[in-house]
Amino acid sequence: MKKGLVLEGGAMRGIYTAGVLDVFMEHKITFDGMIGVSAGAIHGCSFASGQHGRSIRYYLKYMRDPRFMSFRSLIRTGDLVGTQFCYHDIPERLDVFDYEAFRKSKTAFYVVCTNLLTGRAEYVRLDDMSDISWVQASASMPLVSHPVRIGGKSYLDGGVSDSIPIQAFRKLGYEKNIVVLTRPEGYRKKPARMGAVRAAYRKYPAFVRAMENRYRKYNRTLEELSELEKEGKTLILRPSRDLGIGRMEKRPEKVKALYRLGREDALAKLSQIRRFLEEERRE
Repeated sequence: MKKGLVLEGGAMRGIYTAGVLDVFMEHKITFDGMIGVSAGAIHGCSFASGQHGRSIRYYLKYMRDPRFMSFRSLIRTGDLVGTQFCYHDIPERLDVFDYEAFRKSKTAFYVVCTNLLTGRAEYVRLDDMSDISWVQASASMPLVSHPVRIGGKSYLDGGVSDSIPIQAFRKLGYEKNIVVLTRPEGYRKKPARMGAVRAAYRKYPAFVRAMENRYRKYNRTLEELSELEKEGKTLILRPSRDLGIGRMEKRPEKVKALYRLGREDALAKLSQIRRFLEEERRE
């Protein structure tokens, strides 16, 4: 049975996931495949390349740099997250990504992106990170990002169409999965205000519908996850307490606290995680 890792997004809340993944690296916990959405894809890359501590290191160093993520960047470039700085300067020069280690990784790596025209999720396997376009597309939030053009098609945030891609990953053959969420237990997504979305994406009605239905799909997936966990097919890791961190958190002490919480929660469940991954499929 193939064992997988599913990583939710959440912008700056994703640093919780980075803490979990660093514990996994320290304790040599591996997977046959992983799938990441938005920030989950970004932190999952460093896990696949075996670069312990890389996410928290460059987040703390650059999170207050206006080139990283800022309204100044949004006004100047149309992208809240600085494309050149985050997807080129950091991985290519400032905190170099290990492209060779990623290529040699035995863990299949997938990202989720939303096709702007169809409004549907696309699940893309990446064997080479020299072209980071798919990861960028997965993390490009609506209204504050330009669509990313790949192969003549336009893509945005994978979380719009499939925030927690557990069912898609199961269909890809990963039947036993650890799922890392970035919201505490009891959270349910509420309907979004759609005025700006309808205006900005009026040429893409399928994408607008996906945005309208996002909260329903998200909450339904949480219920499905609960059932899968009861059946022993899924193990969920989520923040054990709410630290009140938003998508654009800029306070280093808050970011460090959330990273530490990811570590603490993973360590607290370490024995359970090992047992879960070592168990044979129950007939």
